[in-house]
Amino acid sequence: MPPRLLYVVTEDWYFLSHRLPMARAARAAGYEVHVATKVADGAAAIAAEGFVLHPVPFARGTLSPIASLAAIRALRRIHRTVRPAIAHHVALQSAVLGMIAALGRPVACVNALTGLGYMFTSGSRKARWLRPVMGPLLRLLFDRRNCVALIQNPDDRDGLLALGISARRIALIPGSGVDTETLQPLPEPDGPLSIAFVGRLLDDKGIRTLVGAHRLLRQSGANIELLIAGTPDPANPSSVTEDEAQGWSREPGIHRLGHVDDIAALWARAHIAVLPSRREGLPKSLLEAAACGRPMVATDVPGCREIVRHEESGLLVPVDDAEALAAAIATLAGSPERRARYGAAARRLVVEKFAADAIGRQTVELYLMLIAGQRN
Repeated sequence: MPPRLLYVVTEDWYFLSHRLPMARAARAAGYEVHVATKVADGAAAIAAEGFVLHPVPFARGTLSPIASLAAIRALRRIHRTVRPAIAHHVALQSAVLGMIAALGRPVACVNALTGLGYMFTSGSRKARWLRPVMGPLLRLLFDRRNCVALIQNPDDRDGLLALGISARRIALIPGSGVDTETLQPLPEPDGPLSIAFVGRLLDDKGIRTLVGAHRLLRQSGANIELLIAGTPDPANPSSVTEDEAQGWSREPGIHRLGHVDDIAALWARAHIAVLPSRREGLPKSLLEAAACGRPMVATDVPGCREIVRHEESGLLVPVDDAEALAAAIATLAGSPERRARYGAAARRLVVEKFAADAIGRQTVELYLMLIAGQRN
C-alpha cells in the first residue's frame, strides 16, 4: 500500500490556492493524498486531482471550545479510518487542533506555520492575552518524536526558537512553490500606470496603508490606478468591513476586482505589485508577481524581504508608512528602466529559489525523513 498523507487545512480554497503544488509533488512521489478541511466550493477541484476529501467542521476566527472539540473529534475519526503515515497541518489553528487529534496515534506530523499570524503580530488585547498561553502550548504539542514545525523564512525560525521550540523540531522550506512554467514574464500593459494588491483585505496586510498611499499619489497629480484583488475575511480580526471596501471602489483610480482566479491575467494589467504587509510567511502574491516579471514594492518585514530584494527586485519601505509607500511607488512609476530591471531580477530569483518543483522535492524529502525517523 502507498503511504498515506493527510493534509489538514481549515478551508478548502486555501488548500487549492496554497498547497496544491506540494500535494501534487507528494502524489507524484507515490503518496495517497487525503485532505481534511471545511468544504465550501472546492470539493470538485480536490476530487479532480485524485485526492480523498474528508469534511471537518472547522470554525476559523473563534476560540469556542465546542467548535474546537467538534473539529478534534472529526480529525480523530479520520485518523482511525485513514491511518496516515504523515499528517501535514497547515497554519496555526490546524496545527494546534491537528496535533491534539493526533495524540497517541502512530503518525509523523508536519506543522506548517505560514507566518506567525495575527496572534503574534497584532497589538490587540486579545492577541496580547493569547501570546503567553501559546508558547507553552506549542512547546507541549510540537516536542514529539518525528514532528516538525515547518516555517518559510529565517525570522519565523528565530521566533519559534524564542518561544522555546527546539531547533531539531524546526524545518525551513521557503514557501509552497510557484508554477514558473505556467506563469511567464509578461510585457507591460498600455495605458495609465497600474499597481496591484492581491490578498485578503486585512489591516495586517497593509491594505489601508496602500489606499492611503494611493490617495497621496492622486493628490500629487499622479495618474496611477490601483487594482485590488481580494475580499474581506470576517473570520480574521484585522479584516476591513465590506462597507469600507465598497467605499474604496468609489474613489478615483481604485478598481475592486474581488477574488481573481486567473492571476496571470491580473498581472498582465498591472505594472507594479504592492504588498505593505506587517508580516508574512512567504507571500504567494509576490511570488506570482515575480514569476510574471513584475517589480515589487513591499514592507521591510519577515517574508516580504525574502522575495523583495531592496533595489534589486523591488523596493522595501517601513511598516504602516503611507508616505514612504507612495514615494516608492512614485519612484518605480517614473522609471520604466528600473521597472524592467527589477522585474527581470524578480523572475530570476523566483525561478532559482521558489519554483514549485524544487519546493515539492524538498517537502517530499522532509516526509521521507520523518517516516524514516531521522528527526527524532
